[in-house]
Amino acid sequence: MQRQYIQPAGWQTPPGYSQAVTTTGGPLLVVSGQVPFDPSGAIVGLGDFEAQAAQCFENLRTVLAAGGASFSDVIKLTYFIVGISKERMLAVRAVRDRYLPESGRPASSAIGVAGLFSDEVLIEIEAIAELPKP
Repeated sequence: MQRQYIQPAGWQTPPGYSQAVTTTGGPLLVVSGQVPFDPSGAIVGLGDFEAQAAQCFENLRTVLAAGGASFSDVIKLTYFIVGISKERMLAVRAVRDRYLPESGRPASSAIGVAGLFSDEVLIEIEAIAELPKP
């Protein structure tokens, strides 16, 4: 099987980075950690955790669609949260609930981190989706 690298049209992506990877004929789409950047690379929601979480989910939606999937296909989410707290977990779950169907919510993990690659980034979310059968 060959790997297929997914890149949404018009997105700025750093060299050596892929938004998602799947294999030809493979059942999974593995989506790289999405951060609160808009497609041009500008940060969204400076200092606003909930706004940043929403942008991460918007980015996930775009990458999933580029790979032939949707939120109903997601089987695993992993959250990397700066300053993890009960309030931040409740906020990210509230945002998640706006994007994912109530039935069939994916498995998930939340990892508290001291920081991410930029001091302004408060959350990163990665996903694994099971691609629909053709």
